[in-house]
Amino acid sequence: MTEPSPLQQIERTYVRFGKHKLSYFGGCDYFRLASHPKVIAALHAGAERYGLNVAASRLTTGNHALYYKLERALAAFFGVESATLLSGGYLANLVAAQALAGNFSHALIDERAHPSLNDAIRFLDCPAIKFRHADVDHVAAVVQRVGPGAKLILLTDGMFSNDGSAAPLKEYLKILPQDGLLLVDDAHGAGVLGQKGQGTLEYAGVSRGRVIQTITLSKAFGAYGGAILGREQLRKRILERSSIFVASTPLPLPLANASLESVRLLGSERKLKAKLTRNMTCVNSELTKRGLPPIKGPGPIVQVLPQHIPDTSKLKAKLLSAKIFPSFIKYPNGPAEGYFRFAISSEHTLAQLKTLLEVLTSH
Repeated sequence: MTEPSPLQQIERTYVRFGKHKLSYFGGCDYFRLASHPKVIAALHAGAERYGLNVAASRLTTGNHALYYKLERALAAFFGVESATLLSGGYLANLVAAQALAGNFSHALIDERAHPSLNDAIRFLDCPAIKFRHADVDHVAAVVQRVGPGAKLILLTDGMFSNDGSAAPLKEYLKILPQDGLLLVDDAHGAGVLGQKGQGTLEYAGVSRGRVIQTITLSKAFGAYGGAILGREQLRKRILERSSIFVASTPLPLPLANASLESVRLLGSERKLKAKLTRNMTCVNSELTKRGLPPIKGPGPIVQVLPQHIPDTSKLKAKLLSAKIFPSFIKYPNGPAEGYFRFAISSEHTLAQLKTLLEVLTSH
């Protein structure tokens, strides 16, 4: 894979690309909290008050009251019994799998699941079966094939990053045996989906009794770190059984302080969610006016799949001419030829959105 050119994000919704200032629809900072003045202030205050690094694992001499404070805030935001903080979102699925190892006869995984879920399966210590992407009928067939005595766990993204579609969690829970479990990587859904921003579980209207939700703080929350959301019993198993959690250095304290402010902002400032909804409504309205289908899923993502290589080059040129950064990516388990991914944020102006749509529809 060729390394992309470096970018410098500026003014929240723009990027410096070489000598050009371009509208930026890349990344996953859906509320642009990474550049919110209050989050930046919390980062600086955290560095001044706490220093940078505890320099030891939480279960040796590196524990800190700030971690508990952030975990309580996350548990309250998501309406869950327990939140366990990790130093990165990718680690959340690995740590959860270590805690659950030995409990299941089979693991079912969406063929387009995030790489961290594919890595997590290795820790579950059971056979893995891939099912067709978001295919409820295929999951039902797999469940029938493994037999009535099987103990199953199903692994899936909550909101898929490539097109903003949501996994059919309610249907999966109906199909799985009563002791079956879902492990949902909700990196992109957390903060975005649901009236309260609690993610794909809230959007799907499912209870947490048979679901473990993992999240990242580096997308909607604009900071860094990860967390596992579940029952207190799960947290105890993590502390007892996860070598990754036991032996790794936790999140730098300034980032924990910034994350705490992000959670507070997203929980208290309803206008952020309202502005994102407004921008998505604008995009769908413009697409409909131009005779095109609306955004595929509930997530704020416009995906464009070029049919031929020349199409890719032409669209890149049109976007650059309109002063828009051409967000063309290749990512594991996404379309092999690559695709354009435009993430709508709450902070994009209506003018930026309309310019983007004019380019896409003319193409």
